[in-house]
Amino acid sequence: MAQADSIHLDTSLGYLLKEASSALRQAMEEVLRPMGMSITHYSCLELLAQRAGLSNSELARGAFVTRQSMNVLLRSLEQDGEVLRPAKAEVGRVLPTQLTDLGRERLRAATAAVRSVEVRMLSGLDEAERDQALVSLRKMVRALQAD
Repeated sequence: MAQADSIHLDTSLGYLLKEASSALRQAMEEVLRPMGMSITHYSCLELLAQRAGLSNSELARGAFVTRQSMNVLLRSLEQDGEVLRPAKAEVGRVLPTQLTDLGRERLRAATAAVRSVEVRMLSGLDEAERDQALVSLRKMVRALQAD
């Protein structure tokens, strides 16, 4: 392979993003595990708090999991009293999901824990650097999602 065609891990932005993603995931798992919560569980509650009434498919996309995985999680959350879904769809097959008071309570504790991880992650950056990181990451996502 020619030198210009190779990827050098110590200078690859993609590799660094994957490393940052893995470190973030591990740190989030560490603070959520004592609460009996996974990252997907937390993501589902957070999505519902910000966008009440999402369907299984919308929650799966937002949490980056399959519809089947989200359906299993939603059944569990429903059994545990953290979410409510109608027994029957009003229109089509969509069962809009709502947080319960217990779900909101569990989310408050998880959000504080996850926020502490994000604060730690950003602690070496000043406000301008944080703003620039957001802009740069959004541009990268848009570039990869473009047709």
